[in-house]
Amino acid sequence: MAELRWNPLLRTWTMVASNRQERPNLRVDGCPFCPGSGKVPDAYDVLEYDNDFPVLTLDPDLPDPVGSDLSPVAPNYGKCEVILYSSEHNASLHDLSVAHLTRLVDLWTDRQRVLSQDPRIKYIFPFENRGEEVGVTMLHPHGQIYAYPFVPLKIRTELDSARAWYHEHKTCIFCDLNANELSDGRRIILSNESFVAYIPSFTDYPYGVFITSRFHKQLFTDFTSSDRTDLARILKTLTGGFDLLFNRRFPYMMCIHQAPVNSPEDAGCEQYYHFHIEFYPPLRNATTVKYYASSEMGAWAAANPVRVEETAPALADACRRFALTEEES
Repeated sequence: MAELRWNPLLRTWTMVASNRQERPNLRVDGCPFCPGSGKVPDAYDVLEYDNDFPVLTLDPDLPDPVGSDLSPVAPNYGKCEVILYSSEHNASLHDLSVAHLTRLVDLWTDRQRVLSQDPRIKYIFPFENRGEEVGVTMLHPHGQIYAYPFVPLKIRTELDSARAWYHEHKTCIFCDLNANELSDGRRIILSNESFVAYIPSFTDYPYGVFITSRFHKQLFTDFTSSDRTDLARILKTLTGGFDLLFNRRFPYMMCIHQAPVNSPEDAGCEQYYHFHIEFYPPLRNATTVKYYASSEMGAWAAANPVRVEETAPALADACRRFALTEEES
């Protein structure tokens, strides 16, 4: 049974999905995403795979009869997809060639195009959870896409803030953030013609990198072929730098933020919203996790235990060292 339940205090939907209790947990009896499992083709490079335990579905359940005027329930309409990065079970993003990663970006773009054709879908959210520290249950390299029938609260908050900034300043807040970070320089990690990666001064996490389009674009489908290749390059180098930073497999949540689709209330957001990727890596150092605890969860009052002016140079150096090893190989 799965459904949506309205939270009247935060004015957003909570997804209830009791079916996800059946998900495998770091299974050792064979990987369903590896060729030969019978679940995927015998050969592939990148692949869309419909989630076996979806919280959202195109064939939704009837909600439980527990709703009220204060907190109504709704069907769990939407789509949950697994995006397989490679057929190689132990590969990481940075192990893959730029050409391979470009095909991954192309697949994200194709899924954006297809999913946005459903008028009931309002927001398309590609993401990746990497590492046991963030609750990963399958080690095979993969991300996911959730196609929601609503605009999630964090995105709604960003949209509202960006719109308010635009009305006051007549500029895009993300374009202004890019300009400020490039001018300051202390928090820049990487850049190329189409994208810039930096740790914004306000991030919740010591290594909370943003990758932001250098041009005012909102969706994967706005990118040129050279944009998509530049995104592949910066993802490869950044994730390689992450792993070099502490010489270990670096856990993170990678969250891709785009403009809503099929959302009349957000008409005009192309003027003020901007494609970007937010990384939430939980490590403070090689062995210590920065927990998102009571202040962060209960009050939304984040506390970063380290100044990012100290962490950004270390990560930038790790990315430079990774890029040098790639040039030498």
